Amino acid sequence: MGAKKRRLKKPNLLSRSRPPQFQPLPPLSSNTTRNVIRKHHTLQKQLSQAVAAENISLATSLQCQLDATGGLSAYQHASVLGQSAARGGDSSKVLMEWLTPLLKRNFTHGTIQSHLKLRMLEVGALSIDNACSRSGLFDIERIDLHSRHANILEQDFMERPLPESKNLCKEGFDVVSLSLVLNYVGDAKKRGDMLRRVGSFVRTGLDKEHEEVRGNEQMEEAFPALFLVLPAPCVLNSRYFDEETLERMMMHEGYELVQKKLSKKLVYYLWRFKGAKEIRRQSLRKVELRPGGARNNFSIVMQ
Repeated sequence: MGAKKRRLKKPNLLSRSRPPQFQPLPPLSSNTTRNVIRKHHTLQKQLSQAVAAENISLATSLQCQLDATGGLSAYQHASVLGQSAARGGDSSKVLMEWLTPLLKRNFTHGTIQSHLKLRMLEVGALSIDNACSRSGLFDIERIDLHSRHANILEQDFMERPLPESKNLCKEGFDVVSLSLVLNYVGDAKKRGDMLRRVGSFVRTGLDKEHEEVRGNEQMEEAFPALFLVLPAPCVLNSRYFDEETLERMMMHEGYELVQKKLSKKLVYYLWRFKGAKEIRRQSLRKVELRPGGARNNFSIVMQ
């Protein structure tokens, strides 16, 4: 028998040997977007509860489920689509509707001097192209747990260094934005801790160098401010939380309500921080307010 002919192995095509190129995430329907966000929130909440209970096996299983759904990246992609102009998103448009009349005095002559811009901290920033960014009225610092842009700092707000009191006029902010951020936090006490922490980052009594920024009485009636946005069911259909509870909680933390807007999907609030002297902290625990099986369990706990 003749020797078997040795078949030559064809070389791999260059295109097959290259590392895979980044593929942009596909567009999602509105229903799919909502389902991705809802699923992520549910798993994140369950994971927080499992970690708090030190149930390692359950926490590991839930983390695997989160990873299988695409994790934070998939959640952010769905959130960006949900907040796109085509779907009527961008909650900062509501903030601009409220603030623009107050800012006309300082900002009616075209380009604004940088030292006259209001300083804003946007927590959970997904984009650098929202209404506040396009207005040119703000000097904005943007942070998020998983940055999607070079101009968004990857940082956990709860681990952000607190400004020293002597530097607060320079390093503090006139507006802190928590738009659809609190509801992402899976633990009720941690939500309370986040709300309480905001007061450490806002600047109240401005020195002469910065007083031009908020140079009239109307602006002083609104700033420094917290812009808070939550899914409407968190306030309107929770078993443990309602608007009265939120207002009482914010009052004890030194805030007064300046503006609010309720829609079918979201609730928007603008709160003015009156200063540390106005803080009358009280423990607000989880108490059933609305019985019924169709309620959600969202709550904020202050200790």
